[in-house]
Amino acid sequence: MNRIHKFFETKKERVLSIYFTAGFPALEDTMPIMEAAQAGGADIIEIGVPYSDPVADGPTIQDSNMIALENGISLKKIFEQLRGFRAKIHIPVVMMGYLNPIMQYGMEAFCQKCKEVGVDGLILPDLPMQQYLDDYKQLFEQYGLVNTFLISPQTSEKRIREIDENTSGFIYMVSSHSITGAKAGITEEQIAYFERVKAMNLKNPRLIGFGISDSETFTTASNYSNGAIIGSAFIKTIKDSKNLSEDIQNYIQSVVN
Repeated sequence: MNRIHKFFETKKERVLSIYFTAGFPALEDTMPIMEAAQAGGADIIEIGVPYSDPVADGPTIQDSNMIALENGISLKKIFEQLRGFRAKIHIPVVMMGYLNPIMQYGMEAFCQKCKEVGVDGLILPDLPMQQYLDDYKQLFEQYGLVNTFLISPQTSEKRIREIDENTSGFIYMVSSHSITGAKAGITEEQIAYFERVKAMNLKNPRLIGFGISDSETFTTASNYSNGAIIGSAFIKTIKDSKNLSEDIQNYIQSVVN
């Protein structure tokens, strides 16, 4: 059984997924960040594949993408860094990225490599659902990778139900129709959206992302879903860190406790 499925069988509340950009802040920080995130209490790790045009991301993550690319990160390098990581990391690990660098690498080669190193799932925000169903669903299943789609406040109920039907990991609930890291706090409008989706009784777990940064926003998001995803606030935490392990563990503890 895939680790993501197995995980959600045992934990259904206050699930914390931590996103970071591979190769940032320094080229070889990928594994140390994963180890510290796990030690701090993260439930799921999302590894961001840097791309020169990350359209859905705000300035913080865009900046981390640029720095990682300048550091010399590439998909080939990420997979080299991940070789053998399952000896230390036992929580689910997802790779998140845009189609362009993955298509350049080769979709099947990418999926094969994910399985080889121990990645559990993918989040590809610019992969259209129909293209996934027509071209890649069988491939993802062949290599044991669960696929996560994103929904937003603008997504219709019909579309949400289609996504629920065709998602096999969790649903990524974008909290607002904006870029990542653009807002602080959670508005009444967002809560109405969270309640609307909660009332749909979807079969897949839901994690809320965009604008989650601290204990308060994490708890609010968790009241309406299975948990939350933190990206920009985590990137800010590690950007100027003098002690990655200590700062990461302290930050995650401040969110979940």
